[in-house]
Amino acid sequence: MYGYDNQSAYAGQQQQPYGGQQPLAGYGGQQLYPEQPQPAAPAAPPPAPPSLADALRAYTSGAMASEEFHDIFLGAKIYCPRGENPGFLALHNTQQPVIPLFTSLKELRRYAGKESRFFTVTGGEVLDLLPTGYGFALDMEGEHRLVLDAKSVEEMVDYTMRRMYG
Repeated sequence: MYGYDNQSAYAGQQQQPYGGQQPLAGYGGQQLYPEQPQPAAPAAPPPAPPSLADALRAYTSGAMASEEFHDIFLGAKIYCPRGENPGFLALHNTQQPVIPLFTSLKELRRYAGKESRFFTVTGGEVLDLLPTGYGFALDMEGEHRLVLDAKSVEEMVDYTMRRMYG
């Protein structure tokens, strides 16, 4: 074999570092580069909040409190049918005028048809932009629809303002 293992004249002798110096030690004789502890496994991320459709089902079945539904509604993406003019389309063939709103594009298409035009806003923007005196119907054609009259919408707005501004 032509290897270099144990074939030197110094085999078996402890070799000194270059220049005969001893390895350096840190302050107080500590190792300069102590072994780093391995990081702990990352904690599992918190569960994602339910979708607006899931929250609507839970709320209408009584499994979710109004405050929790309200919080999810504020940040959720809302699909709104669009007409020729800017703004919400309103239904006036009800006791009070209501605005149809939808939790998903699928729900909007079920109501307004496959080729319907739409825009999206957040639930918070709905409360900010909805005209005074109007309620809204969420997922009108859905199994778990929610219809809020104008007074209920005003209460939602008041609740939001109290939470935001005290």
